[in-house]
Amino acid sequence: MAMSLAACGGGSSGTAADGTVTIHVEAWKGGGAEPANVAEINQAFEAANPKIKVDFQYVTANDTYMQKLQPELLGGKAGDVIMVDSSKVQKWGDSGYLADLSKESWANKISDGAKPFVQNGGKTLAMPMELVGIGLYANTDLLKKAGIGAVPTDWPTFLDDLGKLKAAGVNPIALPDKAGWTAQSALQASGSTVVYQKNKQWDADFLAGKTSIPSDWQEPLNQLKALGDQGYVNWKDELGVDEWSQGSQDFMAGKSAFWYQGAWQISSVKKAGFPISFAPWPGGAAGTKPNAMFFTGTMWGVNSQSKNTDAARKYVEFWSQAQNLSKFLEAENGASPFTDGSTPIAQETTAFGAAFTEGRYRLMPSNTWLSGPTETAAGTALQAFLLGQKSADQTLKDIQAAATAK
Repeated sequence: MAMSLAACGGGSSGTAADGTVTIHVEAWKGGGAEPANVAEINQAFEAANPKIKVDFQYVTANDTYMQKLQPELLGGKAGDVIMVDSSKVQKWGDSGYLADLSKESWANKISDGAKPFVQNGGKTLAMPMELVGIGLYANTDLLKKAGIGAVPTDWPTFLDDLGKLKAAGVNPIALPDKAGWTAQSALQASGSTVVYQKNKQWDADFLAGKTSIPSDWQEPLNQLKALGDQGYVNWKDELGVDEWSQGSQDFMAGKSAFWYQGAWQISSVKKAGFPISFAPWPGGAAGTKPNAMFFTGTMWGVNSQSKNTDAARKYVEFWSQAQNLSKFLEAENGASPFTDGSTPIAQETTAFGAAFTEGRYRLMPSNTWLSGPTETAAGTALQAFLLGQKSADQTLKDIQAAATAK
C-alpha cells in the first residue's frame, strides 16, 4: 500500500529555480475563531529557513476537514504537512498516508502519557502539539454576586455554590448538549477524579476485561442527574443549545455563572470583559482536590506522499522546539506534551496548571476505548438518560457496549 501511495506523489508543493521549496500545510487551527498564533510561528519558521516557504491553508474542522483531506490523500494531492489528531493517526496511519517520524529528534522527548496517541503499529506518526484541558469555566463576577469567593474544588461545595447562585437570581450553570458532547465529556471529567483517583490504571484494567463501566461509573452519572434533579440544569432546554456556537455566546453574554468547555475557548471568552477562572470539574469528596482532564489535541503529521519530505520534517521539527511551540500553547492555554517542554500558565488557568504540575490529571483515552464512535454513542445514551427515557443501569451498559464494540 505504501509503495503504491508513494508512486502517486503528493502535495501541491514545488521547488523554484533558486532552490526555494514551498511546502503546503493544511490545518483546522490557524484561522477562523482560533488563529492560535499559527501565522506568527510560520513566519518565524520562514525567517529561520529562508529556502522554505509555507503555503498555509486553514480548513474548517471536523466534517469539512475530513471531506477535503480524505479524497486529497486518496488522490495524492494533500498537503506536505497535515494537521491530525489521535483518531486520524490511527485511521490515516493504517492507510499508509502518514510518514514514519520515529527517528526525528523530538520523538524520544514525547511524554510517556502522550506517546500512545501519536503512535500506530509501533511507529511515531505525528508530533503532538498540546495537551489541552477540558473543564469548568466560572464567571467570578457572578460568583461574587452570590457571596462565593472561590471556585469550588469538591462536589459538596459545588452543589452548595450552585444553590447560592440560584438563590441570588443567577443562572447557576450552562451545559449546552445539542450534540451530546457536553454531558458525555462532563461524565469523563467527573470520572477523572471519582474513578481515576482510585485506580490510575483503570484504562488498562478495562481493556484487559478486569473492570467495567457499569461497576465504576455510577457516581459520575449520579452527579449529572443531581444537577437536573436539584434544579440547576434543565437538560431538556440544554438539548436545544449548540455546544460550539450558541453555548459559548451565551456564557460570554454573562448568562450563567458556570459553563463547561475546552481551554481552547479561553482566549475568546476573555474578550467578553469579565474575570474568569478555568478549573477541573469538582467531582471529589469534601476537602479533596480534583484531577484535571486533558485531551491530546492537535498534532502535525507528514504526508507519506510528499515530494518535499525533508522540508516538511524541518517544519515539524521547528514546531517541536519549546520556544516555538510555547506560542501555540499560550494561545490554546494548553500544556506541553514534551518532557523538556514549557507549559504557560495564565491567571485564568491557575487551578488547572496546579493540577498538571502536581500530577493530578488524566489523559482521555480517545485512542482506545473512548474513540469517536464511543463518544457519540455515550452522548446519545446520556441525552436519553437525562430526559428520563433510559435507566442508569441501561445507560452505563449502552456505553460499555459502545466502548467494547469491535
